Formats: sequence, C-alpha cells, structure tokens
Amino acid sequence: MSTRQRDFPLNGQSRNGLHYVGHTHFWERALLSRRQFMTVAAGATGVVLGSGLWMPGLASAHGNAPRPIPGGIQPFGPGTEVFHVFPIAPGVEPSTITDFHGSIGAAEIQGTGTATHTDTGTTSSLVFDVDMRFMQGVYIGMDNETHNGTFAFI
Repeated sequence: MSTRQRDFPLNGQSRNGLHYVGHTHFWERALLSRRQFMTVAAGATGVVLGSGLWMPGLASAHGNAPRPIPGGIQPFGPGTEVFHVFPIAPGVEPSTITDFHGSIGAAEIQGTGTATHTDTGTTSSLVFDVDMRFMQGVYIGMDNETHNGTFAFI
C-alpha cells in the first residue's frame, strides 16, 4: 500500500480496507496524517512570521501614528527632551494622545522591593515608582485621518 493510500483511506474504511465496526478514531478518519499536519503547520507559521502579520498594528503604522498631547514633563531638567505625559492626578489630562475619544486606564504604583546580589548574597532595599496607562478608542492621526487603536504606556 502506498503512503498516499495509507494517509487518505476511503470514507468509512480503516487503513486495512475494512469498514469500521463501532466508533471511529480521529486519526483513522482524518484527511491529514500527523506528519502532514505538522508539515503544513510549520509552513504556515513560517509564512506568518515572514510576512509581518504578527507585528502589532502601530509598529507597522506610518502616517496613522497618533499626535502627542502638547506640553508634558521634562524629568531630566530644563532644556532636555519633553515627554508628552502628565502625572496621574485629578483634573489632569490622563491621555497621551491629542484628538482622542475612547477609554483610558491609568495606575501609579509605588513601593519597595528587595534586591539580592547573586555573587555575594547581600540584599538591599529598592524603591520603585511605575506609571502605567492604556488607551483604546478613536483618534486623528498624523495623516489627519480618523483611526481606531489600542495603546499602552509603561
């Protein structure tokens, strides 16, 4: 029996040509063998990874990038780069996108942690302060067109 005949038995027949008695088993009635399935799956994965389909929408965006809000903070002092974000506080703009209409979630987390030096085993206390936000909605991009998008700021 050729590989082709073993991999594709006639409907209702087992690999030895006899009709089924009782219930059927998946791999006996499947149109693809496990080897063929794995080959097709590996090929499809290669196509998807090679085509850029797995990249997030904004990463491949060109003119539809959102406009940042005017102003912001200069954490490294006057004359340094402006980060188009304001601290999380009541009455302060939580979005980092101009002309945005949608949902915004924001959290400022502060705390301490313990660092352990892996060579010596000594520990020390560390302070952390995290500002995380997400935005999902409609915005006007740099191309002056309306777009839908989801964004995160960590």
